[in-house]
Amino acid sequence: MRPPPDRDDDALRRYYAARAREYESIYEKPERQRDLRRLEDEVPARLAGRRVLEIACGTGYWTRFLAQAAARVVGVDASVQTLEVARAKGLPQDRVEFRLADAYALPDELGLFEGAFAGFWWSHVPRARQAEFLACLDRRLGPGARVTLLDNLYVAGSSTPVAGTDSEGNSWQRRRLADGSEHRVLKNFPTEDELRGAIAPFAASMDYVRLDYFWLFCWTKP
Repeated sequence: MRPPPDRDDDALRRYYAARAREYESIYEKPERQRDLRRLEDEVPARLAGRRVLEIACGTGYWTRFLAQAAARVVGVDASVQTLEVARAKGLPQDRVEFRLADAYALPDELGLFEGAFAGFWWSHVPRARQAEFLACLDRRLGPGARVTLLDNLYVAGSSTPVAGTDSEGNSWQRRRLADGSEHRVLKNFPTEDELRGAIAPFAASMDYVRLDYFWLFCWTKP
């Protein structure tokens, strides 16, 4: 039986709170460097000149690249600990703001955005909550807004092995942190067709890019 959504959320928040100080070590894997250099250019270029909402901004790793091209970036995350790391990066306060917020309940006070980005968040969204998340995000986007999702492909030998699946098709990994703690983390690896099927109701156009270790999925709101 799948845990209820609030338990899923609490477990994920505890995991990223514990991982905050070591999170960015994942970007040091040698085999992923070519993909990452491309993404560091391509992700900001897709949202250049726009007011961007970054979902699950975490430690601000991708925020610093977005800030180079976007007119403004508002990064939201549900973890106080990861936001502390993000704020310590010293990004320009006139163009970058970090806020504590739930990705499934984005407050109206955030306003409307011309773009949105979520890096390595979609894989943590339970299949049963994908439409809920997309509808919440859509309410924060103005007409013609562009959205970019970035996430992992499953690559044997590089990815953490999948430890199990549930009746809804969600998959799970067991991850060990530097402090020795072990965490059961929801981590899905969607196909292109699954992404298109979930996002089509919110998109006027869609674009899927597959790299060696990552995928990009971009769409434009009608």
